[in-house]
Amino acid sequence: MNVGDRVRLLTGTEEGIVTRLLDSELVEVAIDNDFTIPVLRREVVVVAPEEGKNFDRAAPDYGPGQVPGRNANASKKDNSKRPSAASAAPRPVQPTLQEALAAVASSGKGVARPAGSSGPGLGGAKQPAAAKGLFLALVHQSPELLGITLINNTEADVLFTYGEETAARPYRALAADKLGPKSSTKPLSFLHLKDFDAWPAVVFQLLPTRLNGDAAYELLTKRQTFKASTFYGSQRPAPVIGKDAYLFQLDEKAAAAIAPETLAQEAPAPTPAALAAPAKPAGVDVAALKAQLSGDAPAKPAAVVAAATPAPAAPIVAPPHEVDLHFEALRPDNKEELSNTAILRLQLDAFEDTLSRALATNMHEIVFIHGMGNGVLRKEIHRQLSRNKDIKFFEDARKEKFGFGATLVRLK
Repeated sequence: MNVGDRVRLLTGTEEGIVTRLLDSELVEVAIDNDFTIPVLRREVVVVAPEEGKNFDRAAPDYGPGQVPGRNANASKKDNSKRPSAASAAPRPVQPTLQEALAAVASSGKGVARPAGSSGPGLGGAKQPAAAKGLFLALVHQSPELLGITLINNTEADVLFTYGEETAARPYRALAADKLGPKSSTKPLSFLHLKDFDAWPAVVFQLLPTRLNGDAAYELLTKRQTFKASTFYGSQRPAPVIGKDAYLFQLDEKAAAAIAPETLAQEAPAPTPAALAAPAKPAGVDVAALKAQLSGDAPAKPAAVVAAATPAPAAPIVAPPHEVDLHFEALRPDNKEELSNTAILRLQLDAFEDTLSRALATNMHEIVFIHGMGNGVLRKEIHRQLSRNKDIKFFEDARKEKFGFGATLVRLK
């Protein structure tokens, strides 16, 4: 079972799309109206593409305005894509004698074309060729759910890696594979439009290659962030897949070819003195790597330098027994206006940091004061606690003291 697989719940008739693999036993599934729920793997089954043929229904192809779980019930026939008599293609109109003679006179070929068809001498408009290159496409799986897809509209194979960057985690590798020419990947990840402000930055590393080619190519690295001012204006028809998508070209600057003789010059043979010298531990030039990931510098391998002596790690300090997650407690001197999404992200970061320190220092229990409000912070905290295997249990803290505005967590 992989991200993007279509599955059906064994306990009902609902169908959905796997949007995330939570752990070895849990997956996250998006069903009606993009509602995502965690489900045990043993309670879902992958829907095979052949099922549509056996049940005489077309395989669902979700786009804007379509919702997972509503048009894909295997017990009902889906006739939405079956051709009807009204939609049958009209028969081509036979050309008149005058049109046939005009076609022969203008093109020099004894082939007459139907009226209205495009061709030489008939004034038909030539369709523009699809854009060449490598594209990041965000394709609607449902009105609120977008799938991240890599499109290779070139004649070469492409080796690629895909990862995401968030404020809580600098980089997380999620996929690596080879993509053939004129093809696209299945969704590599999923994003919800309702969480647009919290979307991660996506990072692609791309290496074009040609079998039996006469040149090597430099590695392309592209870091793409999303801003509302430019995102919604990027929707247009995507090449290869033939669907509307939010499209971003990843190779504005084509990968430079490296000739074999250049490779030989860049890697000189080691001298006897160099072979005799003791090897130095190697590290990575952090500044060069950041510049490369940001897209501001050519995507060349980061320079290798001698690794500095690591500074001694600071001891982990245990958090207090009761932690107040109210924004006023976390930022008492704050004077800037923050959105609700930014405040929630700040509170969740504080919760995750506190919980990790509590686990690292072997605390037995801790209380998180989140308040009542609209319940979003409480719900998200409980969702993360339910997935953590290091949590013995959690419950509402002393109601006489906190009401329902705090959660007591017992750690293993």
